[in-house]
Amino acid sequence: MKYLITGGCGFIGSNLAAEVLKRGEELFVLDNLFRYGSGSNLEWLRTKGDFTYYPYDTRNTNDVETVIKEVQPDYIFHLAGQVAMTTSISNPRLDYDTNALGTFNLLDAVRKYSPDSVILYSSTNKVYGDFEYLHFREESTRYVCEEYPNGFPESISLDFHSPYGCSKGCADQYLLDFHRIYGLKTSVFRHSSMYGSNQHATYDQG
Repeated sequence: MKYLITGGCGFIGSNLAAEVLKRGEELFVLDNLFRYGSGSNLEWLRTKGDFTYYPYDTRNTNDVETVIKEVQPDYIFHLAGQVAMTTSISNPRLDYDTNALGTFNLLDAVRKYSPDSVILYSSTNKVYGDFEYLHFREESTRYVCEEYPNGFPESISLDFHSPYGCSKGCADQYLLDFHRIYGLKTSVFRHSSMYGSNQHATYDQG
């Protein structure tokens, strides 16, 4: 199987890429190394096995189409993105271009050149807006929402907050609609803050 990871030198991407290599699959990484720590993650990843690296930018249509046409990936983990709330407020254009436009470029390239690829997208819980109307209780390993003890259903209303929530939400909805309209195989993960090795977190994350 061929795996393409956009943002493959980031926190989640580099760990996922290492797992792909561990399993002996063919790996392709697309990352412009814009984010602090991405370069060192790339060097770390090179110690884990052989893969093809593209120093490209998802905001560039030609970059994305070139990779999709060349690779024809079986699976795409779309992790490239702008992840800081404060950055989205100070520079909403960068935030929109990275999260919304970058995702659209990827989807449209897959639609045209590799429609059988499976696309898995890293979205955010910020698409749900303010959860103050819900009630949570603390348990030994997590907080449980009393109204939704088994997790939030897909039917729960979306309420984008902040430029970050809007850009991620826009991308989120495009993935769902490219499935409905064009039949692409897409899936969206709306997760919260995570932490771990290779993160190189900034003060405004989590």
